[in-house]
Order: sequence, then structure tokens, then C-alpha cells
Amino acid sequence: MSNDALVAKLRDGLGKDAVLTDPDVTASYARDMMPLAPGGSPLAVVLPSDAEGVQAVVRACAEAKVPIVPRGAGSGLSGAANAIDGCVVLVLTKLDQVVEIDAGNRLAVVQPGVVNLDFRNAVEKHGLFYPPDPSSYDWCTIGGNLSTNAGGLCCVKYGVTTDSVLGLEVVLADGSLLKTGRRTVKGVAGYDLAKLFVGSEGTLGVITQATVALKPLPQAPATLVAGFTTTEAAGEAVARVVSEGLVPSLLEIMDAASIKASEAYLKTDIGAGSDCKALLLAQSDSGAEVARRELAALEQICTDCGSDMTYVTEDLAEGNMLLQARRVVLTALEHYGIWLTDDVCVPRTRIAELIAGCERISEEVGLRIAVVGHAGDGNMHPTIVYQPDSPEEFERAKTAFDAILEVGLSLGGTVTGEHGVGKIKREWLAKEIGPVGLRVHRQIKRALDPENLFNPGSMFSL
Repeated sequence: MSNDALVAKLRDGLGKDAVLTDPDVTASYARDMMPLAPGGSPLAVVLPSDAEGVQAVVRACAEAKVPIVPRGAGSGLSGAANAIDGCVVLVLTKLDQVVEIDAGNRLAVVQPGVVNLDFRNAVEKHGLFYPPDPSSYDWCTIGGNLSTNAGGLCCVKYGVTTDSVLGLEVVLADGSLLKTGRRTVKGVAGYDLAKLFVGSEGTLGVITQATVALKPLPQAPATLVAGFTTTEAAGEAVARVVSEGLVPSLLEIMDAASIKASEAYLKTDIGAGSDCKALLLAQSDSGAEVARRELAALEQICTDCGSDMTYVTEDLAEGNMLLQARRVVLTALEHYGIWLTDDVCVPRTRIAELIAGCERISEEVGLRIAVVGHAGDGNMHPTIVYQPDSPEEFERAKTAFDAILEVGLSLGGTVTGEHGVGKIKREWLAKEIGPVGLRVHRQIKRALDPENLFNPGSMFSL
């Protein structure tokens, strides 16, 4: 089948307005938010509105042997949604329905194009809570969260996306619709296929619906902020929190560069002080006396580990203001240039060593590197800032990006905690999982996508 014939068939199946071929338009769907990842020019961009439309696209592309790159809102940071030359970009944002909210069984059925924040707001009306909350939760979609196994600020207590998934519906390479998982709390019938597709970055199939578990709506959180004059002291506090069995609903860390950027952007003093090298932000959503006891224990740990500033508030607005300093870091860094954010996860006892490694790399490459992260689970986001009009600085930023991954692995960590491998960390995946792990990945890929048409070149190459 020729390219023209494929486009005509797609338009026949989806309608003319759902198939875009103007290069100026398709270019806007060709990349996600990761500047280092390679990208190509798609043959077409398609926007089906239901699972049957997705099946029609997959079957047509299979007949024509044209690759498919699934895409959500494009908020990813690994290049996993980047087009390759001549592919069809399959945009899932029109599958945007919350199909069901079953409050009695604390679950919901949702399509992939639903925005994370919209979904959280919808279930909140039923007194329920969907925990995964990536930093881009106000515009990223559930499908993208599923495909990359996204995390967020609440992971320390509630886990990442896969921990909320009960079942999926997935369009396979032959266009058939696979239904995986269950609606029950327990179930061990057969392989856990739902978990296989979560985090697979669209390389094994196209997710068209998810059944997810919900939590009771938490109490309004109380908030603790603690400043430290050394990152080592902050790292010791995190290790103590873990070893003593405390599980706050949120535990975040900011280094000195992040603190200064946020304060400048928000035009406020968050109380860290000029000598502050690291800031811990914690919340407890356990409610009333339990939250007070949790934060009192956290505050004591911080003080014992050398914090020279602690502050606790039960005022929701004040807590949100303090947390805003963490959420705006990437936006704040844009004042200094373009940012390139990394994503490494290390054992929680080695967070301070990672931050120290980033400080060393910053000096070596001569670029600003700010580190923020989810201290509760060790997932750090070192962010490199460079000038957009300087190819030389861009090269140094790439050098720093890889050097940070090397440090993360050397500390017993992983090269991605929540952003995914995509097209930017393929060689690092191979280095981390080794030849046997890579062989098994390839065997699974060949079994489910024998023609290698689903997002080829993402995660690894065949």
C-alpha cells in the first residue's frame, strides 16, 4: 500500500478532519519536551475518538507496514512520543471520557486522553483520590502516565502509576483488543499482563482504557519545611525518616540552586536563609492528631540531624504556598536559560552523594545544575541550564546529562525513576539491565509486535 493510499484509508475510517498531513501542523505533534531526543517527520497525525478508531488505524498501518507512534499531550521528558520519519503519530487526546466511577468499590474506568488533574477532580467529587500526580498533572494525560509509569510528589506514600492499575484494554499489533486485569482487589489468574503494558512506552500496544484503584480522599495536609546548611545533613535526615518507619504523604528536597531560583521567581523568601544548602518539604495527610504526631517526629529528626530552621503549619493555603516553591522550580530556572532535566533514582541513603556529584559536574562543565526531587523514594531531577543560542553550551549540557546518569548508576541507582527510557536513554537501559535483560525485552517485543511497528526505536532497538 502506498503512502497516499494509506492516508486515504485512514480518512475513510476516521473522517477527513481526524487525519492531518500539513507539515506545519504535523510538526507540532512530532516531539515531546526532551530537547536531546531525536525526532523525525511523520507521514500523518491521526486523532481517533474511540477504541474502534484506534483499531482501524493499527490495522491500516499494519497492512501498509508503516510505524505507529502513540502520543498523549506531549508532556514527556524522554522522547518516547517523538515521531520517526514516515510514521503515523497516533494521538489519543480525543479518547477523553471518564467512563465510570464506582465509589462503592473505589475504582474508576478512564480513557487515555483524560487530563490527570481533571480525573483527580472528577473522583474527588465522590470523596475519592487518584494518587499519581506528576509535576505536569495539570496538562499531562492518563495514557501518557500509564505508558511511562509516571510518578509524582506523592509516591513516597502512594506509589507510582502501576500501583493504581487494576486492568487495561490494549489494541495489539493485529488490531485486536486485549482486555487485561480485573475489577477485584485480589486476582492471580494468569500472567499480570496489565503491569507488562504499564511503562512500555507504546512499544507493545496502544492503551485505550484503564481500570484504576482509588483511595479515600485524604485529610487536608499539614506541612513541614526544614532548612539545612549542608546537603549531607539533609540526606541524613531522609535516611532517618526511612529507617524509623515514617511514611509522610510527601517528602521533597531542594538544593541551594533550586531554592534561589524559586525565591527569585516567586519574589518571596521561603525562610531558608542565605546559608541554606538544602530544604526538605514534608506533608502528612493523615489528619488532625496523627498528622501532628507524624510531623513532630519528622521535625525532631530534622533538628537532630542539624537543621537550623524548621517550620510547621496546618494552614492549607500556607502549606500550598510552601509547596509551590518546589513545583515552580523548572519554570523558575527558565529565567537563566533553557533547562534540560534528568531523572535518576538512587537509594535514599545516597541522595546527598548524588547532589554532591551534580555539584562537581556543574563545576566541570561550567553550567548551572539545580537538583530537586522526591526524597521519600530517592527519585532526583537534576536540571541543567544552558543558553539556547549556544551550541557549545548545549554540547556541555549533553555531557552533564550523561555524567549524572553515570553517577546515579555508580550509587546503585537507576537511570530513570519516572520519566522513562524513550529515545534518549536507550544505551543506558542496556548498560543497566545487561545483555540477558535486553534479550528478554527483545523477545517480548517480537512476540507482541513481530513487525516492529509500535514506536520502533523507543527504549531499545531490535
